[in-house]
Amino acid sequence: MMKKFIVSLLLVPAFCFAQKQITLEDIYLKGTFRAETVQGFNSMNDGKYYVETITQGIIKKSFETGETIDTIIKSNDVKNEKGVKISLNDIAWSNDEKKILVFKDRESIYRRSSKAITYVYDIAAKKSTLVDAEKILHATISPDGKQVAFVKNNNLFVKNIASNKTTQITTDGKWNYIINGNCDWVYEEEFGFSKAFEWSKNSNYIAFYRFDESKVKSYTFTQYDSLYPTQYTYKYPKAGEANSAIDIVIYNTLTGKKTLVDIGKEKDIYIPRIKWIANTNKLCVYWLNRLQNNLRLLQADAATGTSATFYEEKNDKYISINDDIYFFNDGNRFLLTSEKNGFNDLYLGDIKAKETKQLLNVTMEVADLYGVDENTNNIYFSLAYQTRNRLPGSYNYVTNKTTPLTNVGGSQKLSFSKDYSYFVNTFSTADAPPVITLNKTADVLNNPLLTGKILKDNSNLKKKLEEYNLSTPSFEMIKNAAGVDLCSWMLKPKDFDSTKKYPVLFCNYGGPGSQQVANRWGAINMWHHYLTQQGYIVVCVDNTGTGFRGETFKKKTYLQLGKYEIEDQIDAAKYLATLPYVDAKRIGHWGWSFGGFMSSLAISKGADVFKTAVAVAPVTNWRYYDNIYTERFMRTPQENKKGYDENAPLNYADKIKGKFLIIHGTADDNVHFQNSVMMIDEMIKKNIDFESGYYPNKNHSINGGNTSFHIYSKMTKFVLQNL
Repeated sequence: MMKKFIVSLLLVPAFCFAQKQITLEDIYLKGTFRAETVQGFNSMNDGKYYVETITQGIIKKSFETGETIDTIIKSNDVKNEKGVKISLNDIAWSNDEKKILVFKDRESIYRRSSKAITYVYDIAAKKSTLVDAEKILHATISPDGKQVAFVKNNNLFVKNIASNKTTQITTDGKWNYIINGNCDWVYEEEFGFSKAFEWSKNSNYIAFYRFDESKVKSYTFTQYDSLYPTQYTYKYPKAGEANSAIDIVIYNTLTGKKTLVDIGKEKDIYIPRIKWIANTNKLCVYWLNRLQNNLRLLQADAATGTSATFYEEKNDKYISINDDIYFFNDGNRFLLTSEKNGFNDLYLGDIKAKETKQLLNVTMEVADLYGVDENTNNIYFSLAYQTRNRLPGSYNYVTNKTTPLTNVGGSQKLSFSKDYSYFVNTFSTADAPPVITLNKTADVLNNPLLTGKILKDNSNLKKKLEEYNLSTPSFEMIKNAAGVDLCSWMLKPKDFDSTKKYPVLFCNYGGPGSQQVANRWGAINMWHHYLTQQGYIVVCVDNTGTGFRGETFKKKTYLQLGKYEIEDQIDAAKYLATLPYVDAKRIGHWGWSFGGFMSSLAISKGADVFKTAVAVAPVTNWRYYDNIYTERFMRTPQENKKGYDENAPLNYADKIKGKFLIIHGTADDNVHFQNSVMMIDEMIKKNIDFESGYYPNKNHSINGGNTSFHIYSKMTKFVLQNL
């Protein structure tokens, strides 16, 4: 039997065992490795059902069985004023689930903002109503389902759905001067939101931002769109420069009265969030000083605008802003996250008593706050377990008991039903695409080993990946010169031979609070797998300043952005150079945005170690970048000239010895093309050879059409020829 088996094995064609080669077309044109997701998932208010958008319309499905219960909206029923069918691919539900907003011809503005032709569709009446004849921003149905608020031409409007009457709340909106209900550029980019208004729960009030941009300096870039190119000019406050003046206004929808909220006499501040406190006519206003190291939560009265601080936090460096806050239905208690005791943790607060209590007291970071179920007294969250994994759990604030929702390694992202009785778990690892399951919360709380009903297992993608026989990443700790462990992953060629020497390419982002060394699908992109098939080792090291390792590690880079980060990259490269299978003369570095900043430092400050670098959309001097992000970590150039000068890549252009490719989009509204232009100008002055690539009319993402394929083809060719 054994002899027969060997003979039959030898008769199998050799190509069956060959590793299938990844192509750039596979990655960037064909979508060969695209993972399946659950599209259009939306829990209904009762928590027992969810809705899903399909070709035929919007269907209602049971969490318990997964069966379709009803077709709520038929796609053929939703038509515009001319009777033409409107796609349901872009919608938003009203709180009472009786109406939806349908968006058509959506047009992006900046990273998070967009405008669209918008309709209100009444489900019972099967009637579509055009909200406005023009494209509008941030259309939002009031909680009572009777009105729609939206922004147009920098002004805020509200429309009564039944009467079809529109009221213009503000009239002073003007491009590059006054904005109502929408964020200015820097708030949108750095505080992570664009819709700058909030309905109160009873629909009686709308709280909104008013930005006065008149003293903010403008930035202009060219759009190559016609015989005589047009100039795009917008307000962009660079480090040390003036910001918009902010007002918070509360509009009474019943009386039409507008009330100014008292946010204090100091004007050079930020208001990074406003949120209504549950079941009250009180607005929570986040007050943050310009240095971003003093956060106050104000409780403002909707009728009078008077306010008082109920929570304050100070830090000797900076405080990060997020949406991790929950106001309990009693109108008094609140939950938030803070790293004020060294690690990001949950805190239960009391507005009246003005005090908070730390809940978990662990030396792991809270990575996600999913929400609070007041019926069961459970808080749902995830921890950054072993830094790179995500471990979801529940904390009961009555019994003080913590319960894991799983004990499986890897990354898990949860999405709960409205009443928290079910959740969808998207589970993946660095070498296994997502498995998406539907889980009953109570069952999992009793047994974390339970696996719910599989919605998507990406089995087809897994089979496809087996054909390519991809390498498995190894997670390791690499010590820097100070003896501090740095998280890393390494991806070797599948046919790795320890007796050979391989070139190494570092991929790096490295910015404050970021993480690339994560055990999740997509943390290692397919281009890196492609490079291993070309005979390269790809390495990623999360340097000092990155996230999920506690406040001390993250904030060590304060006032010296780039110093410790690039020292860690250099130390890691020096260590790898000592390994017998690494070619010390062929170590390169690539990165995008902050990563491009790091690559520019690698080829200059690290010129003796890094022989090749690719910098995409790099910051080359923090003076060129916006003030909210830059000053959070560096303060102003006026206060910290040394910190800015000693870590600017363009000040080290003369140290470049190796091969350097610098790439930028000419219409980058975020990291301006100016950064690369000035770096190139400095290299020309120092007679430093370089290669460059610019992408006309492309923003910071440099994508769309054939662009991604082109840019990665360009980078691939450069790496293959120069590393």
